[in-house]
Amino acid sequence: MDKQGEFDLSESAKLKEMFDLTGKVAVITGGAGLLGSKHAEALAELGATTVLLDIDQVRCDAVAKQVSKMFGVESIGVCADITDLGQIEDLNKMLIEKYGRIDILINNAANNPAVGAKGLDGLHSSRLEAFSMQTWHDDIAVGLTGAFLCARVFGGQMAQSGGGVILNIASDLAVIAPDQRLYRKDDVEEQSQPVKPVTYSVVKSGLVGLTKYLATYWAEQGVRCNALSPGGVYVDQDDVFLSRISKLIPMGRMANKDEYKGVIAFLASDASSYMNGTNLVVDGGRSVW
Repeated sequence: MDKQGEFDLSESAKLKEMFDLTGKVAVITGGAGLLGSKHAEALAELGATTVLLDIDQVRCDAVAKQVSKMFGVESIGVCADITDLGQIEDLNKMLIEKYGRIDILINNAANNPAVGAKGLDGLHSSRLEAFSMQTWHDDIAVGLTGAFLCARVFGGQMAQSGGGVILNIASDLAVIAPDQRLYRKDDVEEQSQPVKPVTYSVVKSGLVGLTKYLATYWAEQGVRCNALSPGGVYVDQDDVFLSRISKLIPMGRMANKDEYKGVIAFLASDASSYMNGTNLVVDGGRSVW
């Protein structure tokens, strides 16, 4: 209240301005995926131009077109292999020529961690003893090396240009271990039981470490870096799995696909201007039990 006892609404107006991303350019890896598309919607609704990177050009173009239609801002889809440094460097040059700036990077891309079929000696291919070296290398390349390369190139550009925001999408499984009981099948021998693959935990934990490194590396150049560790999202999982996982979450359910948009908006905007090097866990409370 001011001296005359009247409320000063100027601070509320400033808060709205903190979330405004008009004129900002955001790069989102894995932009054609379930959460990648929602990240794009969150930023576009606040006025940002979104650049969606994915290996699926058709899907990427479709998502970008839909985002543009929904929010009246430019959104483009780019087919790119984020494990290829040369492609990322070429893309950086193209974006600077086209927009003159890159303000936000969301490292969201990851290989599908779904469990596979039986491998050698009857072992399920997702199990540690049977996990293939090729899958290990592929998962690490996309989920961790790709994030490193994008941060190196796009983050380096931000540092040269006066600042920006890097957001790494980790997981609640970066702070807790997978509960393999969630994936058990009835009447299946132990060695044939599917499990959450080891690479998922390794990649997501690595992203939290990368976040802390980047948060200190370019801080003086105005580049902030944080991580978001979301819980699981409901996408028509079977009833047995849903019953099991709901019992592990204080809120009693998985997240809806739109429930991380507000967090993305906060972390990507000036609303979080003093947040740096943090892993923000948004999991319905699962990791506190």
